[in-house]
Amino acid sequence: MDFTAHLLKEEVMNWKARLVRTTALYLVVPFTVILTVVEPLVSSANQQSKQTGKRYWQSLPLGMPNLSESRVSKQIAPGVTHTVIVRGEQSNRDVYTVDVTFQASLKAAQTVAESLKAQGYQPQIKPILQRAPDDPESGPLGYLVRVGAFSTEALAVNLRLQLEAAGYSGLRVVNTAEDGGKTTGPWVVNVLEVDPKQYYLKIAPALATEIVPDNEPLTQLSLRTLAVAAVNGGYFVIGANDGTPGDLAGISIINGKLVSEAVNGRTSLILPSGSSLDARIAAVSSKIAATANDGATREVDGLNRKPGLIRGCGGVGGDIPTESPKHDFTCTDSSELIQFTPAFGKSTEPGEGAEVVLDALGNVIEFRQQRGGQIPSNGSVLSATGDAIEWLQNHGQIGSKIDIDTRVLANGEELPIDEAVGVINGGPRLLRNGKIEITAFSEGFHWQDNPEFYYRFGVRRNPRTLAGITATGKLLLVTVDGRQPTWSVGASFSESARIMRSLGAIDAVNLDGGGSTTITINQQLVNRPSDSTGERPIADAIVIQNRIDTPTP
Repeated sequence: MDFTAHLLKEEVMNWKARLVRTTALYLVVPFTVILTVVEPLVSSANQQSKQTGKRYWQSLPLGMPNLSESRVSKQIAPGVTHTVIVRGEQSNRDVYTVDVTFQASLKAAQTVAESLKAQGYQPQIKPILQRAPDDPESGPLGYLVRVGAFSTEALAVNLRLQLEAAGYSGLRVVNTAEDGGKTTGPWVVNVLEVDPKQYYLKIAPALATEIVPDNEPLTQLSLRTLAVAAVNGGYFVIGANDGTPGDLAGISIINGKLVSEAVNGRTSLILPSGSSLDARIAAVSSKIAATANDGATREVDGLNRKPGLIRGCGGVGGDIPTESPKHDFTCTDSSELIQFTPAFGKSTEPGEGAEVVLDALGNVIEFRQQRGGQIPSNGSVLSATGDAIEWLQNHGQIGSKIDIDTRVLANGEELPIDEAVGVINGGPRLLRNGKIEITAFSEGFHWQDNPEFYYRFGVRRNPRTLAGITATGKLLLVTVDGRQPTWSVGASFSESARIMRSLGAIDAVNLDGGGSTTITINQQLVNRPSDSTGERPIADAIVIQNRIDTPTP
């Protein structure tokens, strides 16, 4: 047996042994100890909860049940409680290592491992067995080739530099505590529990910089909006190569107005509004159509973004390579009709094409032979590329009329939109009706052409921002710090779902995370963002305000 096959066999045997030990532990301990010790406590706590209204959350289901855990709660406004949970400690078994490659097949991984061995290294092949829960395929997701085991990151970085000099590329220095397997932590979790029924509370999305383009740190956004508390919101465009920086990569509705089209079918957070005091979590789609007064109709491909670049995909009109969601990927379309509203700012994205300017009633008041002009404060602009130019030329001359029909569907049903409705994009879903339901495959978090993407994004632990709804209608906004092994290791998708369920959520969704994960209390940052540069500028946020303090638009 060659060394790679031996390593693989050993890894699989270790995995089976861990599974048996873990299964045995969870079969024996809960039924012999927890039922006799914890059950009476839970029963007592539930009885007391009914009498006092206080929260009695379960311990976080992270690591082994006997890990230490501390909680500090404070009411920061009527109906708003902030809790900090610290669980576990850094394990001396976790190390820094270098991920050399991720391969879909064992044979490909063995080839790289043999090459490393020939150069004097001692590689490890680690089968990645966890696929997205809704992935129709079975079997290992892929095979990870690693080298080294170090107590400090600096030593692992030195090895990475050696390997790069030897011709290897795409290397990553990682800590094994973030792998998604067994560890003791630590974890630092911030929880906002918000009662939407409190009259003096306003819970709403807010754009960074007050318009779509550009981003803004949460602390600055919180200060500007006088937020009692806030968390970062949805996915967004960071670099110009992927579209308009600051454009939401998914749906955004603010004050009842659609700001960004949906990544169709992706789970999102619908915030309380005038027509409903309950927040909701639903799969959301949007449909926008332009109808000229001669009856000609054309779909509108997008809203308030650079034509041709669709971040996260999930669009309409023949996007390449797919109209299905594909997270952190930019699809393209050379023929698009994009609507720009005042939410985008003063002017549209410049470039070749054509534009028509519409007044508030849809009357065409100007035709432009290129893109990049002023957006009326009480109207909009239709910006065309490719074959959409001809449609505007034929149906959008001055004096004609174009009606824009916008529909938003939540779980397949039309979402009533009043002036207070707000929607934050997210994904994937984590909980449905109290049960774990992680829709990562269907929502584009698994790339069939690159299975490593799901491993990095969903299997490994990362910083997370999560939203959930309890059985009593309370809104939970949760952050989990990560990528900081001495502070907090983050959470996988499955751990995120279990965290939210343990906190009392019956429905939950994953929001933008990673370096974007931030939370403020009274305009002060209270978590530790993972980016080495500090707090990352974001595109939107969920802000909680006192109505009497809310700035006038």
